[in-house]
Amino acid sequence: MTESKTGVKKRLPLEGITVLDFSRVLSGPYCTMVLADLGARVIKIERVGTGDDTRAWGPFVDDESAYFMCFNRGKESIALDFKSPRDRALLDRLLDKSDVLVENFRPGVMDRLGYGAEQLARTHPHLVYASISGFGHSGPFKDLPGYDMVVQAMGGVMSLTGWPDQPPARVGTSFGDLGASLFAVIGILAGLYKRSRDAQGTHVDIAMLDCQAALMETAFARLDVEAKVPKRTGDAHPSLAPFESFAAQDGRVVIAAGNDQLFLLMADAIGVPELALDPRFLSNDLRVQNRPALTDAIERITRTAPIDVWLGKLTGAGVPCAPINTIDKVLEHPQLLSRNMFIHVQGESERKVKTAGSPIKMSTSPDEDVTIVRKSPAVDQHREAILRELMAASGAYASQADDGSDDDKLKRSASLAA
Repeated sequence: MTESKTGVKKRLPLEGITVLDFSRVLSGPYCTMVLADLGARVIKIERVGTGDDTRAWGPFVDDESAYFMCFNRGKESIALDFKSPRDRALLDRLLDKSDVLVENFRPGVMDRLGYGAEQLARTHPHLVYASISGFGHSGPFKDLPGYDMVVQAMGGVMSLTGWPDQPPARVGTSFGDLGASLFAVIGILAGLYKRSRDAQGTHVDIAMLDCQAALMETAFARLDVEAKVPKRTGDAHPSLAPFESFAAQDGRVVIAAGNDQLFLLMADAIGVPELALDPRFLSNDLRVQNRPALTDAIERITRTAPIDVWLGKLTGAGVPCAPINTIDKVLEHPQLLSRNMFIHVQGESERKVKTAGSPIKMSTSPDEDVTIVRKSPAVDQHREAILRELMAASGAYASQADDGSDDDKLKRSASLAA
């Protein structure tokens, strides 16, 4: 919590919310990372010994995974053996005090462990229980494993990614995992809001394949309206022109003139106002139909000067445009730096790792402090602290309870301490 210039205390919106994170790899951990960035307390439940799979994934910093650090920053870790009565008792106590549970196992795994959504709806009806899986908890494919590339392929996005004369391509980031993560966050927040009205939790069932379908923009509508299967169009927008990259003297420049007014401004800016009067290019629909001729006409001009020249002219005219930045250039971008979009994470090593921070900026929340290093936990790092906390809570409860209920609570506390 920080204090603003007006003296009003600024709090992160999810302060006071506790999340039990049973997930691993990316789709679940990215979801709980977002919740942690928004102020939730996230307790990561890990495998005894090895922990999350991604602890073994590179790149490494002094034998620690930078991959793991990025998506598990600001979380606590406790390793539990579900065959151990002591650890199951500890987990029961954690469930009592938690608001959200997130898991990304295949359907049925959590049920076999004794912590499925239906089971916990009876014992812990206040929980917002979020499941992320390849194909969801219903339907003929529900028991199949679903990895990011599987759902990118099955969901159609690979068929639209790449150039027409080249094979389909995977999107350059884990689009399937990340899309499911963000939809899960939305579902969890909706579940918490619902609970504030009726005091009941809910099961949020997120399928990666569903999320891919939801993110396909107008591809399904285009097929329905035009009766043609959408194909790969390189970097060109299928419904807008010019809306792609064009060759310049020293590389390629993106021009996104998405309406008739912007096209007029673009034609003036690059010195060929007559282009806007060409009958083939008088409307966006005509420009899309005549895209090859339009591209040739624009590139005859853009090839004559470097990218920076065109960026200056187009930006000055108010036409959306951009260079195609490599990742090193993105890290140095003044706009991102001004919005504190890069932070440092750190494990047990002294070496800090730079990564993207939260893009969610809220007037009522503290500004991102890029000088703070976000720590990622070692496996089981917080077991003793969590145990002490639960013991203290049990003692406080016992001091207020009748003698009859004290005994049961104190026995459970003893079992936790064993």
